[in-house]
Amino acid sequence: MDTTRAKQDGEVTEGFDLAAAVYDRLVAGSPGYHAHLRISARRLDPGALSPEPRILDLGCGTGASTAALLDTVPSARIVGADASAGMLDAARAKSWPDTVSFHRARVEDLTPEWAAERLGGPADAVFGAYLIRNCPDPDRALAVMRDLLRPGGRLVLHEYSVADSAAARTVWTAVCRAVIIPAGRALSGDDALFRYLWRSVLEFDGRRALLARMRRAGLVSVASAPMPGWQYGITHTFAGARPEGAR
Repeated sequence: MDTTRAKQDGEVTEGFDLAAAVYDRLVAGSPGYHAHLRISARRLDPGALSPEPRILDLGCGTGASTAALLDTVPSARIVGADASAGMLDAARAKSWPDTVSFHRARVEDLTPEWAAERLGGPADAVFGAYLIRNCPDPDRALAVMRDLLRPGGRLVLHEYSVADSAAARTVWTAVCRAVIIPAGRALSGDDALFRYLWRSVLEFDGRRALLARMRRAGLVSVASAPMPGWQYGITHTFAGARPEGAR
């Protein structure tokens, strides 16, 4: 699968629609998947947020990232958004407090007015797990995410990035070939999405390139931190903030 064309043509969203019914079973078998989301959620620095912060969970999928945010900041109002109707159906089928809602939307189409209407004001924080790599135009997506934040608001991306490390690329390929692609094929009956996952990670920004991309989008205090365990050097938290006083 041509990953660039797949993102532009919507094939990735269709792949997630098809895999939605088995997605939670797939990630349940990934060591550290949910724990790592909670690590990135904590890197939003909840103690620096307001007592009842407004958080956008972009690319929320079946709600795994939403659950991590709710576990970390239980007082938050959380709005999840995703382009895949199938993934959103799976998320909505779960039990959530009234402070959590889900909406179908592409990141690139979001506006500050859209966010304020659903959150009751600008976002104090934006969280994007496994999102930016799947956006057809990452620079546009980052600019949108910056504009959704209040001045001083924080952005955290939880993402694969292996381009800077030959060892990380080797481990990633081995895990995909031995576990992720076969498991995806066995559970869903098709491996196109999981082959896309493998290739898209290999082709995506290295850690330094993504940090530079975030700075070009106008974010400040940009930094990254790794995950522990076998995903060290493979999965990272990328954090930044909208400048204070920004309009």
